[in-house]
Amino acid sequence: MSAPAYKGSASATAGRVGRIVTMLVVAAFFLLPILGFISLIFRSEEGLNSGEAGLFGLGGMSIDNLLYSWNELSKFGPGGGGVFQRWLMNSIAVGVGGTVLAVVAAIPAGYAFARLRFRFRKAFLFITLLAMVMPNTVLVIPIFLEVNAIGAIGQLWPVAVIMGFYPFGVYLAYIHFMTTMPHELVEAARIDGLGEVATFFQIGVPLAKQAIALVAFFSFVANWINFFLPLALLTSNQQNKLISIGIQELIGASPMFNATVAAGLDVKLYLPQLALATVVSMLPLLAMFLGAQRFLIKGQTVGAVKG
Repeated sequence: MSAPAYKGSASATAGRVGRIVTMLVVAAFFLLPILGFISLIFRSEEGLNSGEAGLFGLGGMSIDNLLYSWNELSKFGPGGGGVFQRWLMNSIAVGVGGTVLAVVAAIPAGYAFARLRFRFRKAFLFITLLAMVMPNTVLVIPIFLEVNAIGAIGQLWPVAVIMGFYPFGVYLAYIHFMTTMPHELVEAARIDGLGEVATFFQIGVPLAKQAIALVAFFSFVANWINFFLPLALLTSNQQNKLISIGIQELIGASPMFNATVAAGLDVKLYLPQLALATVVSMLPLLAMFLGAQRFLIKGQTVGAVKG
C-alpha cells in the first residue's frame, strides 16, 4: 500500500513544480521587458549606442545618468523649460478635480437608481448605460463646440468639469447599493422618520466606502490617460497641456522620431529622457492604486454571500 501512495505523492510534487516553473516563465516573459524599460532611465544615450547594456540590457546604469536625463527633461520647452513639470501638475489638478466631481455625482445617483422609485427611473438608467458604452471620440466635436461657445478653449477647468461626467461610476454605485444595502434597512430608516437625504448620508454613505474607492480609482485612471479631450481643448495653450498629450509632444520633438522638428530645439530628448518622462507620468497612477488597494480588494467581494 505504501508504494502507490509514494508514487502519487511524487506525481503531485512533480505537477506542482511544473506549474510553478510555468508561472515563473510566464512572469519573466512579461517582467523582463518592463525592467528593461525602467533600466533605460538609469542609462545614457551614448551607452545605448555603444552597446554597453549587456546581455539582459541592464548594464551601464547609474544615478548620474538619471539626474542628467531629469535635468535635460526639465530644460525642455520655451522660456528656459519647466514645461514638463507644469504638464504634470496640470494633470494632477485636472485628474483630482474630475475625480472629486465624479464621486460627488456618481454615489448619490447610484443610490437613487438602486433604492428610490421615481418616474422614468428605468429610462434614466438606460440612458446612463448608453452613455457609458458610447465612445469618447464621438463626443469630442460636440464638446469642443460647447466649450468654444463660452470662450474657454485652452483653459483647464472645462476639462475637469467634463471629466466629472462619469456614467461608469454611476453604474458601479448602482450595483454596489443594489447588492450591499438591504431594502429592509432603508424601510427601517424611513419608519424611524429619516428622510431620503438623511437616509443616504447616515446609512448609504457609511456603507459606500468600497464604492467610493472604486469610483475614485477608475475615474482618476480614466482622467489621467484621457487623450482626445485634452487634445481638442488644450492644444492652443502650451502651458495648460496635460501629460497625456505632453508625452506625445516630447516624442514628436525627439531626433529619434522627428529630426526636422528637433533640429530647431535647444534641448534634444533621446530614449533615456523619454523613458524617464513615461515612468514619471505613471507614478501618480501607481500612488493612486497603492492608496486605494485595500478598498479595491474589498470591493471585489461586494455582493458576495457569506457561507
